[in-house]
Amino acid sequence: MARQAHDKSSTSQPAGAKKLTDERDLIRDLATLLDQTNLTEIEIERAGLRVRVARNIMTSAMVPAAAAPTMVAAAAATPSPTEAAGGADLSKHPGVVPSPMVGTAYMASEPGAKPFVEVGTKVKAGQTLLIIEAMKTMNQIPAPRAGTVTQILIEDGQPVEFGEPLVIIE
Repeated sequence: MARQAHDKSSTSQPAGAKKLTDERDLIRDLATLLDQTNLTEIEIERAGLRVRVARNIMTSAMVPAAAAPTMVAAAAATPSPTEAAGGADLSKHPGVVPSPMVGTAYMASEPGAKPFVEVGTKVKAGQTLLIIEAMKTMNQIPAPRAGTVTQILIEDGQPVEFGEPLVIIE
């Protein structure tokens, strides 16, 4: 009998302590589920208890977006060589190809590959000039008309804004 009494006392807990243990186990299970599924957030509600487990993840895709305003501000503060020489604003040039979206511009199909175009390249209407990555989608930017690429106004891997001049075709 003494053994049974001892077993009961070691397994019985106050109701509040058992509830707290169950909640901790639930949170641990949810955290494990986050790791196994690569989710960033899980929220459940049961028996009047709502639990939300989330983690902060910084990705490299966020870095260019955060850096873009700084680069744009720096570009706006420093006039381009054409503007400094008394030339017209490049965005108003008749042969300008503006960015149709916000994203990251790439001059080649993959790192280390030959660029789609270089200064002096003769292009046909519809020929790919560059790629803009937006929301993990690669968007080919075609030449709006035939001509010769006279200026490339961006660098490979540079964040670009909507309407920003990319290339001049004359």
